[in-house]
Amino acid sequence: MTQPTSYGGRPLTPAPGAPTPELLVARFRPHARRLFWSAVVLIAVAAACGYLYGNLPAPFEDWMLLTAAAVVVLVLVLLPFLGWWAHVYTITTRRVMERRGAFGVKRRELAHVRGYTLTVRRGVLQRLWGAGTITLTNGVDEPLRLADIPSVELVHEALVDQVEVNQILAHRDAQPLPPGPPPAVPPRPPAPAG
Repeated sequence: MTQPTSYGGRPLTPAPGAPTPELLVARFRPHARRLFWSAVVLIAVAAACGYLYGNLPAPFEDWMLLTAAAVVVLVLVLLPFLGWWAHVYTITTRRVMERRGAFGVKRRELAHVRGYTLTVRRGVLQRLWGAGTITLTNGVDEPLRLADIPSVELVHEALVDQVEVNQILAHRDAQPLPPGPPPAVPPRPPAPAG
């Protein structure tokens, strides 16, 4: 059994029975537009502090202004940013993973080889930004929801491709190998000139 040569950047399929390495396909966070109001608050606090600092009637009120500004920035800017930063989706050649939480990490994953259905939901604002929500359901586990992800069409296509490839490899590896010497791995095709 020979493997077809690969063109266009698609990786070669491993030989039957050979272990397949887990490769990173994509890593992304939810869309950053959820930080819009945090950015507005940061700009407003900076403008208010710049205008009011030194213009307050008593000198002890300047430190009170800075303390109040620091608390507002911490609660309305820094905490939402850390929550967004700590929420990461990862797609590999074997599974989809969701990791959230800056201090207490919660992690969920779903294997491509088990297969799952994909549901894409896009609201009006999500359509404007090219974002959407993908729900992955395998019928056994709780659905994995990739909420408000950027470039939802591209992510959907990558997930469909990974499920298809994993199903094909699982089916192929479940078949008994023919007797005889193991098949030779074909050489890598030359890189396209350009």
